[in-house]
Amino acid sequence: MSVRNLISAAAVALLGGLWLAAPAAAHVSVAAESDGSGRGMASTAAVVGLISVVFGGLAMARSGGRVGGRRGALVALPLGVIGLIVSVLALAQSSDGVGTGNGRGGAVVGVVLALIGMALGWLALSRSRRTA
Repeated sequence: MSVRNLISAAAVALLGGLWLAAPAAAHVSVAAESDGSGRGMASTAAVVGLISVVFGGLAMARSGGRVGGRRGALVALPLGVIGLIVSVLALAQSSDGVGTGNGRGGAVVGVVLALIGMALGWLALSRSRRTA
């Protein structure tokens, strides 16, 4: 094993250990203050939808490269589907209206972003099929 591989393996092991230890430490502090609002799932859905829009937009804008073209479309489509599913689940779990703090507004934003990301991914994928 070369020194470069050894150093990178040690760095990955150190960061992986910190990554696994951080949620356990955070769980103790959050457990006492948890209010049970549904904003976490809705925010996650909105972020996944936003990432889908970014990848779909990059796939539409660039025909090649790391995230352009077909690759970007193939990333945007499943992320959009995942964001849509999580958003619908968050909408189903929210009981009050928008503005009450239970995550309904974030879930609606997540649905819209996921649909836009799926549409951009589909358009980029169909464009890449035509040119190939």
